[in-house]
Amino acid sequence: MNKTLYPLFGIVTVLNTPFKTDGTIDFVALRKNVQQAMNAGVAGFLLPALAAEVYALSHPERIKMVETVLEVVNQAVPVIAGAGETDLVKAKSLLKSYIDLGCRQVLFQIPYQNELQFKADFFRLAATDAEMIMLQDWDATGYGLPESLICELFDSVEAFRCLKIETVPAGYKYSRMLSLTNGLLNVSGGWAVTQLIEGLERGVHAFMPTGMHWIYTEIFQLWTQGKTNEAVELFENILPVLAFSNQHLEISIHFFKRLLHHQGIYPTTHIRHSRITFDSYHQKTAEGLIQRVIKLEEGIRAKKR
Repeated sequence: MNKTLYPLFGIVTVLNTPFKTDGTIDFVALRKNVQQAMNAGVAGFLLPALAAEVYALSHPERIKMVETVLEVVNQAVPVIAGAGETDLVKAKSLLKSYIDLGCRQVLFQIPYQNELQFKADFFRLAATDAEMIMLQDWDATGYGLPESLICELFDSVEAFRCLKIETVPAGYKYSRMLSLTNGLLNVSGGWAVTQLIEGLERGVHAFMPTGMHWIYTEIFQLWTQGKTNEAVELFENILPVLAFSNQHLEISIHFFKRLLHHQGIYPTTHIRHSRITFDSYHQKTAEGLIQRVIKLEEGIRAKKR
């Protein structure tokens, strides 16, 4: 099989959606965030995904976001368009729109009921003219998709080259999927960013966090340069941030939008439909952690000048 080795290597940032005070998308702020991430050296972009409040976005909004990021990136790094939908017909329509834009690298997020249903849905979506398919293996409470199912799909579909693992536990599954596919399946980590160093030790090719572009790219670069002690030290400096932001997906969205606001990238911290109250205690904790991140990133940028 002619699989391209490691199509993603580094930090692939998952973008939050910036909103204006009236609730519409702020595309100027989105462009600014993308440019800042590119300046930091990210290896690619994924949008819209869960961190983008994807299910609060209409299809035209998602398509316009992908179009905007493609324009800013201008083929410098991969842009992966997320086709998260519970309805297969809507997912196919969205995929066609992405491909019509020229974005042929896509993420499948398919609801799992059983193997027969999942395979049928995967093959129907894979019939589109995608150049690279990333499959999201998401399970907040368990091991996620069966290993044998992933391997069968990988062997059957040429375009399926990347797997985004977000399961519990994540580390063991990283190693298993790399082993079972002889290292040919490109493996990325997502929500388990608190296990970033473990993931790097296990040979994960890419990580897909939100925000903190300069810090994450610096950790990855230090690690690949063999400066593992420095990478671990920097990672340990952000552990309090990760412990706070990883309490819940919506806590993470609240936190990183506030960080982007403090950094002058997003004019507002607006969230469309939050089920969680980000109260005064959250806000106080977030303020202190945001200052920690800003100080660390200022130090990294100063060192690179």
